[in-house]
Amino acid sequence: MQHPPPEPKGDRTTAVKEIDVASLIGSEREIVLLHRGERYRLRVTANGKLILTK
Repeated sequence: MQHPPPEPKGDRTTAVKEIDVASLIGSEREIVLLHRGERYRLRVTANGKLILTK
């Protein structure tokens, strides 16, 4: 099911980059993201929800 992009808040006029999670995760259930030298896990639950943990 495709959801519309979120409405901009306040006077925000620049577009926010949108990335489909499936393009990051593919057929996996979990990936590791690196941010400023820190590792974060992005996991898809059995219910299809996303969990990001450090």
